This record gives sequence, structure tokens and C-alpha cells, in this order.
Amino acid sequence: MKCAARSGAIKVSSVLLVASAVAGGLLAGAGSGAAAAGEALRRPPAAPCTSTQIVANSAQRTGPTQVVITVTNQGPKPCVLRGFPTVAVAGQGSPDKNRPLQVARQGRARPVPLAAGGQASAQLSFTPVLGEAGGYCASGAEPTVAPSLVVGIAGGRTQLAPDDGGEFALCGNNVRATAFHAAGS
Repeated sequence: MKCAARSGAIKVSSVLLVASAVAGGLLAGAGSGAAAAGEALRRPPAAPCTSTQIVANSAQRTGPTQVVITVTNQGPKPCVLRGFPTVAVAGQGSPDKNRPLQVARQGRARPVPLAAGGQASAQLSFTPVLGEAGGYCASGAEPTVAPSLVVGIAGGRTQLAPDDGGEFALCGNNVRATAFHAAGS
């Protein structure tokens, strides 16, 4: 009976020893993971995007009253883009004649981290001009037609024309805009 008790004690001790070794290895692994997580927390966050690193080339028409503005981080470092674009109707060749539009913000703005070369986009929607040729506004207001818009992005302004070579036609002084989001999402 003494031998059986001793054998059982050895088995229990062996199991505890193996369990301790495994747990010790896991904790050591967790320590290196915790160190990596701590290192990630110590990295400074990316700076806000500036108008000198954000570039937009055109407004891609996605419907008769909608365009998508895509911007690219052409800076050498990552940055964070925030918020909504501002929009104005271009002033026929003179920036001081731009007519700002009231932007109705659609959705919730979240920070958009952009790696160097990364892209983000926002959608603009206008009140449509009705009818053919000259067109009319349902409200009775005179339609506005412009060859380009001035879009405010990251503290700067960029003049953009529609990608199809047409013009922007809208009724009223309002535009709906989504917040910037990672392109393709």
C-alpha cells in the first residue's frame, strides 16, 4: 500500500510539475506579448492630415446628383483625416467669388488613419435640377450651374471638376456630405 501511495504522489507531483512548466511558458509568452502591446501604446499617434499632404484630383459622378471625392495622403508619413468636407460653388475663375454651400452632415465622423499613399472618400449629394436643358428647381429657385466646386479638406481648399467633364447643377444652397471614411469601405 505504501508503494501505491508513493506512486500516486509521484504521478500528482509530475502532473503539477508539467502544469507549472506549461503555465510558466505561457506567462513568459504573455510577457513578450504584453511588452509588444506596451510598445504599441508608447508610439505617438499619427498627426492630423494637412492640406499639403492630402490631394484630391476629381469628383467622380456616381449618379445625377451625387459625386464621390477621393483624397490621397501623398505625404511621406501616416496621418489622420477627420470630419466632413466643406463645399462651395466655384466662382468662375476667381476664388474670392466662391459661394459657400450649407453642408448637411450625414452620419458620424470617425478618425480615418491614412498610411502614406492611403485613400479616403466622402460622398456629396445635391438637390436635383428637374426638366430638360435649362431645367428648373421644384422650389421655384433658379438652378445653379458651375464647372467646378471648391472642397475644403484638412484645412485647405481644392477646386474639383466632375470626372465626366460635365458641370455641377443643383437647386438651392445645400449639399449633403458623408464624413470621410477609408476608401472602399
